[in-house]
Amino acid sequence: MQEIKQFFSDQDLFARHSGIELLEVAPGRARAIMKVAPYHFNGAGTVHGGAIFTLADFVFAVASNSHGTLSMGINTTVSFVKSVTKGTLHAEAREESIGAKLATYSVHVTDDDNDVVAIFQGMVYRKKGIGLQPRDAV
Repeated sequence: MQEIKQFFSDQDLFARHSGIELLEVAPGRARAIMKVAPYHFNGAGTVHGGAIFTLADFVFAVASNSHGTLSMGINTTVSFVKSVTKGTLHAEAREESIGAKLATYSVHVTDDDNDVVAIFQGMVYRKKGIGLQPRDAV
């Protein structure tokens, strides 16, 4: 799992640019945090939905690739249930089902009070016989 964690910490430049820190990877699971910064805000003064989606999508990617098979998102949905203006966002992805070609995941994004901020669901296509490769090799 350390290899998967290192791969995403090194290779996902957008997550790094967004201030996301990967905390934990296990088979079919991942946890990360994102400390709210001024560049995360929308015009209404709350954390932008795109920033919250980015955090959820990142742990979805890590969890779905945790088995070592290249897995690419083919469908996602997100429901934003609470606004955030400060603190740290926490995201945890959990595998719900896995097959030879498709797998599904749920992600809960919570705030510092452990209140749910967003609920994310995603499905990936698992590319048989293809493992994770550094950007330079793709």
